[in-house]
Amino acid sequence: MRVLIADDEPLARVRLRGLLARRTDVTVVGEVADGDAVLEACANWKPDLVLLDVEMPGLSGTATARRLATLPSPPQIVFCTAYEQHALSAFDLGATDYLLKPVRAERLDEALDRAAARQPPTRVERGAWLRARSGANEVRVPLSDVFYLLADEKYVAVQHAGGTWLIDESLRQLETAHGERLVRLHRNCLVPRERLLGLTTLPDGRVLARLAGTDFAPEVSRRNLPAVRQRLRAPDA
Repeated sequence: MRVLIADDEPLARVRLRGLLARRTDVTVVGEVADGDAVLEACANWKPDLVLLDVEMPGLSGTATARRLATLPSPPQIVFCTAYEQHALSAFDLGATDYLLKPVRAERLDEALDRAAARQPPTRVERGAWLRARSGANEVRVPLSDVFYLLADEKYVAVQHAGGTWLIDESLRQLETAHGERLVRLHRNCLVPRERLLGLTTLPDGRVLARLAGTDFAPEVSRRNLPAVRQRLRAPDA
């Protein structure tokens, strides 16, 4: 289950991420601090569940939930707040659960189990996995969990929600295998298209990519910049 953390308090986000790390069936796809960022993150990251603070700057949690409910495939919502009086309106909005801060591990587990039980069966897209390794261990990493891929002289490192693994294929091989699902930023960097949020131009003229779920901002080469901008303008970007 792919989870988005939405809270304007950094310590609250840290606590939730720590509690979620205990679960092998959960992937944290990112963290945001306000309602508008929740809407953008859900459009780009497609989480299954949002742990949503009720009181945030700008768009409130309840207002955000109303906006999310209009999506074709809205994520489930679990509200997190220090105030009990919001419970009734939360459930009126169809929330899966309602957690009081500080969130306790056992209550979070109950909410996650309830959300998992409501999850519709999903079909894994063919070719949406990367074969990775760490020493003698081999794993399959869903491409939807990948933040970015960086090529070194001898290997390609895949950075994903669970850490960093190595893959044997070259970036060119990955482009061939996964086609439009990957966007090339530089000769040594590929990113999944749904991770690409936007671009930042530095005073020295360099252009960096903003990626969903990570603070890492890889540079976009001049050669690849037109294609990246075109991807950002595409309706399905």
